Amino acid sequence: MKILQRIGYYLGGFAIGLVLLAFFLNGRGVSCEYNYGPEGRVLKNIRTKTLQFSEASKTTIATRTIDTAAISYLLKEGDVDFSKSQPRQEPCGIYYISGTTKDKKQFELLVQNCDSIATMQSIKQLD
Repeated sequence: MKILQRIGYYLGGFAIGLVLLAFFLNGRGVSCEYNYGPEGRVLKNIRTKTLQFSEASKTTIATRTIDTAAISYLLKEGDVDFSKSQPRQEPCGIYYISGTTKDKKQFELLVQNCDSIATMQSIKQLD
């Protein structure tokens, strides 16, 4: 068998495999866009829950320091500071999430992550 035939068979099989893979995974909610390290799992867990705001965080939002779109962005792209966080605290873990919004402001969020609800305890703008 010539080398060109081998390459042709290989590419043909590879193409069929890609088509089958696309067919089986289409519409199943399979994604590869998130990193599945501890930080990515914590952020995804918080995003999937109902997000409530404490009075302190409502005040920060009301003064237009930050809006809910920026909070959502930070909950997707932010960094979890595990050295400050208390993930094993009972009944709800406490997480410090820091990051920069799209308009280049730095914030630190304090989130209490319970079983079905995540509560934004405080929002602090960093300088």
